[in-house]
Amino acid sequence: MTEYGRGDGSDRWQDDPYLGDGGWNAQQAQHGDQQGYGDGQQQYADPQQQYDQQRYAEQQYYAQQAQQQYNEWNDGQQTGYGRQQYPQQYADQQQGYGQPQGHGQQQGHGQQQSYEGGWATGGHQQVPYGHPQDPYAQQQAAYGGGQQDYYGTQDAYPPPEPPTRRAPGREPEPEPDTGWDPGPDQGEHAFFAGGDDDDDDDRDGRGDRSGRGGKKPKKRRGGPACLVLTLIFAGVAGGVVYFGYQFYQDRFGPAPDYAGDGNGQQVTVVIPKGAGGYVIGQKLKAAGVIQSVDAFVSAQNDNADGKSIQDGVYTMQKQMSAASAVELMLSPKSRSNLIIAEGSRNVAVYALIDKRLGVADGTTAKVAKTQYKKLGLPDWALDRPNVKDPLEGFLYPSSYAASKGQKPATVLKEMVERATEKYEEMGLEKKAAGLGLDNPWEVLTVASLVQAEGTSHDDFRKMAEVVYNRLKPGNPETYGSLEFDSTYNYIKNQSKIDLSIAELRRYDNPYNTYFVKGLPPGPIDNPGEDALKGALNPTKDGWYYFISLDGKTSKFTKTLKDHEKLVEQFNASRKKS
Repeated sequence: MTEYGRGDGSDRWQDDPYLGDGGWNAQQAQHGDQQGYGDGQQQYADPQQQYDQQRYAEQQYYAQQAQQQYNEWNDGQQTGYGRQQYPQQYADQQQGYGQPQGHGQQQGHGQQQSYEGGWATGGHQQVPYGHPQDPYAQQQAAYGGGQQDYYGTQDAYPPPEPPTRRAPGREPEPEPDTGWDPGPDQGEHAFFAGGDDDDDDDRDGRGDRSGRGGKKPKKRRGGPACLVLTLIFAGVAGGVVYFGYQFYQDRFGPAPDYAGDGNGQQVTVVIPKGAGGYVIGQKLKAAGVIQSVDAFVSAQNDNADGKSIQDGVYTMQKQMSAASAVELMLSPKSRSNLIIAEGSRNVAVYALIDKRLGVADGTTAKVAKTQYKKLGLPDWALDRPNVKDPLEGFLYPSSYAASKGQKPATVLKEMVERATEKYEEMGLEKKAAGLGLDNPWEVLTVASLVQAEGTSHDDFRKMAEVVYNRLKPGNPETYGSLEFDSTYNYIKNQSKIDLSIAELRRYDNPYNTYFVKGLPPGPIDNPGEDALKGALNPTKDGWYYFISLDGKTSKFTKTLKDHEKLVEQFNASRKKS
């Protein structure tokens, strides 16, 4: 027997009398002779009629099989697994598209095992096919009498059919349109999400085949996409052109520059110490004076004196050409720095700082007295006994960029730092012992005396020799006494020439060199570079005395007798005047 159960031959699947001779790939001709089940030859002129007859033949076949097995069960002749066996209606139909299983053996679906000693005898029902011309569509199978038909409901799925079995127009109904739009995150994809118009077309086609053909077609985004991409490419191209032009201008084009001497709006610019052309240019550009740093550097290089621009405070105008800015900075008219003159005492310097910063009188002096240890003094200048002002000699004569808004401590610290750098540069600490002095503090004190007593820079070396010769304890002229009027005037905070010897010798103070032998406790002013050089390199001509007859130059002598002659000339000249 074949797998169809009852035939003698090995009929092909395509020649199955219950499935027809239509083939699988829908290549069966629509007209021809077909051997039906018990119906003889039949002409299939109408596809719909052929379909209905095939369905009718199947229903008859399944009904007869069910009835036959039912009778066998009642007679105890059924064989197989257990005492009960059901026809494999849908599992077999999925395997062979409606082919019945031979010998009544049931496999896969439909087997129900009872653990109480037997097989269940009821409950499985014949699947009805809801064709309007099928007389068995609503009839329960003989072996399932009295049971509810689960396959006759509206939600039941019909058994799968070969493609040639499907009747025209029997496609699944589309899902109803509820009007709900899932939005761009769930349904329609947003632009740049990876989809395109072709994908939308493909999805529409698949939607029709999968039962979602009722949805509205999605809008094409070809136009906006092209517009956005065009704008992006245009922006990129514009950026390339712009930056390319800027690169060319920076490398090969002339530097941007204003024209003229400025717009009349004044501005103050502070140039730090040691600033070069580029730093100066950056300061000027930040203040709005020039347009570009490169233009200033170029103008500075073109000017023969351009490299001589010093640090300090400059009064400039906004929007000046680079060349005019360089010329103005080289002119004294632009300088508005705080100038500390050589030989200035600290008392005078404090007053200048107060005025420049716009603070109350005495503010800077108070800061110097209370914060001098925090302003950067070297170790050899700290903790000196009997010193009137610890900062005396460390407010180095120079030009400082002091302006309103700054703090006095900031200005003082800059002055101390500059003095310390200069003293280290000149080697005060290293050269002290070679001069017969104990430390650089004494060298600085000698330089301050030279600065105070000398009338010109040509006098400083001779004046330094006078100091060193008088400091010698066994010298035959002064026996270790300096006897400088400047020390008495310092402690008195005055600058007098007409001082009596009696008055000078009576005043008891460590700074009065008429009263105390040796050097004063510390410097009496802030010496300049020339005075420092004179103190470090004195002459060796044997000078002990000096006097200025005109107030501009000094005359030096080696003996007291020669000195007294010059004193008489000086007094005679004063009487005439």
